[in-house]
Amino acid sequence: MQRSLLKELMLWKEKSPHLPLLLRGARQVGKTFLIEQFGNQYFENTVMINFEESPEYQACFETLKPLDILSQIEILGNHKITPGKTLLFLDEIQICPRAIMALRYFKEQLPELHVIGAGSLLEFALEEKGFHMPVGRVQYIYLKPLSFQEYLKASGYEQLRTFMNEAQIGTPIPEPIHDKALALVKEYMIIGGMPMVADHFIKHHSLRECQNYQTLLLKTYRDDFSKYASSPHHPYLTQVYDRTPALIGQAIKYTHISAELNSRYLKNAIHNLSKAGVLFPIYSTSGAGLPLISHIQEKQFKLLFLDIGLLQRASKLEVELLFSQDLILLNRGALAEQFVGQELLAYQDPYEEPQLYYWQRDKKNSNAEVDYLINLGSKIIPIEVKSGKTGRLKSIQMLMQERALPLGIRISAKEFSLEGKLLSIPFYMIGQIPRLVQELLP
Repeated sequence: MQRSLLKELMLWKEKSPHLPLLLRGARQVGKTFLIEQFGNQYFENTVMINFEESPEYQACFETLKPLDILSQIEILGNHKITPGKTLLFLDEIQICPRAIMALRYFKEQLPELHVIGAGSLLEFALEEKGFHMPVGRVQYIYLKPLSFQEYLKASGYEQLRTFMNEAQIGTPIPEPIHDKALALVKEYMIIGGMPMVADHFIKHHSLRECQNYQTLLLKTYRDDFSKYASSPHHPYLTQVYDRTPALIGQAIKYTHISAELNSRYLKNAIHNLSKAGVLFPIYSTSGAGLPLISHIQEKQFKLLFLDIGLLQRASKLEVELLFSQDLILLNRGALAEQFVGQELLAYQDPYEEPQLYYWQRDKKNSNAEVDYLINLGSKIIPIEVKSGKTGRLKSIQMLMQERALPLGIRISAKEFSLEGKLLSIPFYMIGQIPRLVQELLP
């Protein structure tokens, strides 16, 4: 299946000069497949070194001189590496930290060579004591689970995808198309965006087998605990990992996770699971101005799971329940909030570290909360998620009035419409938010 990030890689290839890339993302989101596909389509040859499968290549990086490194790689693997024609792909690069260090020297001494590094737990290697990544010599790019738009393309719904890309404010979406798109959202909420699972469902349509794959992935992440925490801390990781699916959409208090375990270690467990890409924190911000991160309250946060398909599997929802219930309404709308958050992350600039925020007010007789706050250019946009077609919008209206915000967005099963300063977007149109906001607020 083709990923949207492939277009960014094509643009990177044509840049002169270009920086070496470090592809970041959680395990099993498709990093290796994407780079292999990119290399096969756009280079004469790809030299792939997997440091996990071929640890002998680590010795090639005892020197940091690019020409010496390439000479050893060519001899060791009987490869031919030609700058401008060859893609050098260093997979599981976190196993060889000196290979990460060498990227700066490829940029400085051999800038015409295209080099990409990727690794499943790269974030931990980057934070090792004494490790410094030179600014301006290496570029990060982030890969996430399949977005709903990517899922539509992979599933063969290219015409529906094109229809969404061209939909205009003020032009009603025909009811049959609206209903079909919402049905596909429900399907995506069951399958999720993990490439292994989505690919199997598209080819075989066996939900039971897809659930087996989801169970395997959940176990894989659990097995990784030993790679980024000592054994005494595993109970904290396990508790956070197991409890998070039931806490989606809620402000996190450590007592909600465990009343017995030490909150300091629970905080560290959340940090490690976030670094691994399994969880994603959403911090409360006042929305007083840009950047939003400068106004956050670090002690007030929510959590998203890596993928909505894995989330519902971790929640142990039975197949019959998945098909008989409206998933958008299930679990107090938590799945809807997960879906929207995951989609908002999917369409962010892949060269920037993913970030999401929400807004809340805790005052006596005046509690209020808006599910998401994003910025598009210089504009702050509040987003409220409604699991049904109706629902009160008091909080978003309060925030818009307080901060004089020009536009608010409601995401729900409601049809596409604009009412005053409130834009209603159906769940399947989240990928169109940047375009629609630009049309309304040029």
